[in-house]
Amino acid sequence: MMSTAGDDRSDVMTPLQRSRCMSRIRGRDTKPEIMLRKVLWGRGYRYRVNSRLPGRPDIIFPGRKVAVFVDGCFWHGCPEHRVMPRQNAEFWKVKLETNQRRDTEVNEKLAKLDWRVIRVWEHEIKSDVQKAADRVEAFLVD
Repeated sequence: MMSTAGDDRSDVMTPLQRSRCMSRIRGRDTKPEIMLRKVLWGRGYRYRVNSRLPGRPDIIFPGRKVAVFVDGCFWHGCPEHRVMPRQNAEFWKVKLETNQRRDTEVNEKLAKLDWRVIRVWEHEIKSDVQKAADRVEAFLVD
C-alpha cells in the first residue's frame, strides 16, 4: 500500500516490495567485510572466514584466537547511525534489541573459549578502511 497525502507513513514501498528488498540483504561477504579482508590480506594477515564459532564471526585468526565481527549500523544499533523504523516500530524495537543482546552473549561465549573479540562498525570501514584495519591490526599484535 502506497503512502497518501496526510498519511504519517514513511515507507514508499508496498509490503511485497519491502519484503523482497529485505530478503536480499546479505548476512555474509558484505562489501564492508570484503573491503576489510582485502586490506588485512594485503598487510600480510592470514585469516579464515567460514567459522563455526559462536556467532559465526566474519573473520577469524585461529592462531591468535581473535574473532572479528563487521556489524551493520542498522542491524546492530550503531550509536552514531541508529534509525528506528516508524513502520512496524514495535517489531523492529524488539528485533534490534534482541540482536544487541545476542552480540553481548556471543562476546561472552567467545571469551569463555579464550577468544578475543573485536567489533567493527560498517561505517568505520566505509569512511576509512585503512583506519578500521589499523584497529584490527592493533588488536592482533596485543
